Amino acid sequence: MMDNSIQNFTLYVDGACRGNPGIGGWGALIINQHGTEQELFGGEADTTNNRMELTAALEGIRACPADATLSIHTDSTYVQKGMTEWMKGWKAKNWKGVKNPDLWQKLDDISTHRQISWHWVKGHAGHAGNERADQLANLGADSVTEKKNQQPEPHTTKEDWLLDDPFGLNDTAEEEQYADIDTLASESTDTDTDAYPTTTKHPHINITPTTHPQNGERLLILDTETTGFYYQDSDRIIEIGAIEMINRRLTGSSIHIYINPEKDVGDSENIHGLSNAFLADKPVFNDIAQVLHDYLKGAEIVAHNATFDMNFLDMEFERAGLGKLSEVCNVTDTLAIAKRKHPGQKNSLDMLVKRYEIPPRDRTFHGALLDAEILADVYLVMTGGQVSLDIDSMQSSATHTHMQTDTSIAPLDIPLILPHEHELQAHHKWMEKYKTKNNHASLFEQVAK
Repeated sequence: MMDNSIQNFTLYVDGACRGNPGIGGWGALIINQHGTEQELFGGEADTTNNRMELTAALEGIRACPADATLSIHTDSTYVQKGMTEWMKGWKAKNWKGVKNPDLWQKLDDISTHRQISWHWVKGHAGHAGNERADQLANLGADSVTEKKNQQPEPHTTKEDWLLDDPFGLNDTAEEEQYADIDTLASESTDTDTDAYPTTTKHPHINITPTTHPQNGERLLILDTETTGFYYQDSDRIIEIGAIEMINRRLTGSSIHIYINPEKDVGDSENIHGLSNAFLADKPVFNDIAQVLHDYLKGAEIVAHNATFDMNFLDMEFERAGLGKLSEVCNVTDTLAIAKRKHPGQKNSLDMLVKRYEIPPRDRTFHGALLDAEILADVYLVMTGGQVSLDIDSMQSSATHTHMQTDTSIAPLDIPLILPHEHELQAHHKWMEKYKTKNNHASLFEQVAK
């Protein structure tokens, strides 16, 4: 039992789901002001990831005294924004069209007259409280699986854990969570959300929608093309390209714009290939400034020789009356990183592509979006991240680690063990069962094809 005299509690809550819908679990780690911990978990046989996230918060609050001050930490934007931003709008429309209204109403009821602050934390980022809550959520799911295995249905085998997609190969839980967020945000009376709209607001601005949603800080790998080198001496931006990266993964979202500089491009055409005639019918910067600013603001801008790009962008946005972009964005300069890693060497983008063995692209002319895509590859390699899941590519790119030796490795004589006929039959039977349950072939069958 908790000591009701203790009035300050920190809660870490999380949910998990193996298949969406599927077997799910919730977990809550509760810590009082003296550091005493209480762990709670549970699960359901047929649920969704969002319901488990909500249940974790609900059960955590229930376990605390009604007059306590609670600080709740969750890695679910769905829960955090629902409680802090969207709830008012849902209640005003009497919960019409809201998903999981039973749990939201219970959370609203139990939170009334309580002192609760809601905080978002980045999931799977090494945060001790969040990691423990995640473990508890999986324990909750495990407890449901164990019960099902102890009571198999007639003429069936025990639950096959692989059929429930434990590794998230289908990634449906994450997709459902973000689908809910997009829907609920549009229902809310508060239109200021973190997610940038995926529809283009200007006929000359190409904004691609997010296809692989991630939860975390936005990085925008950016490049510009200009009429010259001197932002102080009337040179202007003529092209901007940026691609979005979160958690070191490209989300699919990008922005690309051609801009009429209102002046002759001169000899710079030899670099970027954009002529006066081509740019003549493009919008001037002032016409696209607000949409571009909305897309960029709050993100970390990653650029090669970032001072050059940011000086031009700050100048253009100030002319448009929106202030300096550098005041609303953090900036990372990959040229500065390259100089620290490779002092005394050439560190142009072309040289880094060669040094890191990035797959070549046609760069007859420098295009902003093309250079942004190349820079994304360079940034991932240069900062120590994985670029490709292709083993051969990863091994070949390892040549720039300066750890090569002349020692040759003799090929291993690995014995080939073929499966028995009854093992092959069992394997094919399992794949058919997986296909029936999930409406698509398993990873093993896809690889075999």
